[in-house]
Amino acid sequence: MNRTISVQTSDLTKRFGKFVAVDKVSIEVFKGEIFGFLGANGAGKTTMIRMLCGLMRPSDGEGTVAGFDIYSQTEQIKRNIGYMSQKFSLYEDLTIEENIEFYGGIYGLSNSDILKQKEKLLSQLALKEYRIKITRDLPLGFRQRLALGCSLLHDPPVVFLDEPTSGVDPKARREFWDIIYQTAEIGKTIFVTTHFMDEAEYCHRVTIMEQGKIIALDTPRNLRKEHKKANMEDVFVSILKEPERQK
Repeated sequence: MNRTISVQTSDLTKRFGKFVAVDKVSIEVFKGEIFGFLGANGAGKTTMIRMLCGLMRPSDGEGTVAGFDIYSQTEQIKRNIGYMSQKFSLYEDLTIEENIEFYGGIYGLSNSDILKQKEKLLSQLALKEYRIKITRDLPLGFRQRLALGCSLLHDPPVVFLDEPTSGVDPKARREFWDIIYQTAEIGKTIFVTTHFMDEAEYCHRVTIMEQGKIIALDTPRNLRKEHKKANMEDVFVSILKEPERQK
């Protein structure tokens, strides 16, 4: 993994009135790294991602994404990231290839680049034989693959995936993660938020968030070793039950 920093924050904070959704989060994420944000619903994962994507202005702190400032260069950030939201956001009444062509136009790709990227993605995502299928008629796992593909159309260096496998069956989740690995291997930085603890095992490093704070950050292997647990689900439960967390 390259040690070039792709994403960096220092004391990044987001408040909604008196409620602190993200509380002084400091991270460094590297090129080609799969970086996981773990935590229960409401832990601050999605708010963190939205600030990094330039979709929400922070209340305090500093940050850069792909070298661009999260306060003053949000438009440059949006052009240099891929983003896949929790909710399926493609057009269900279009075919697979029509969705790819549409989003290629949104990203400003030329017709020749759209054609080239379309064929590349259909092959990579194993969707070639379904290219003229209406999107609403596809299984959820296929739709999620398509959504990931559309987020990669413009070849962004950083990709944010916000609970991308929610509602997907285990086999489809495993296939989806195979694609994530392939994407990281070519040097793209992948941010993943999830509440599936088994998916933490697939990340190079993970954070565990609670009430807007990072309460753990390391490789899955190191966290299992530190807490003497066999898997990340047990690590997660153990950390949340630590006596100092109950005070």
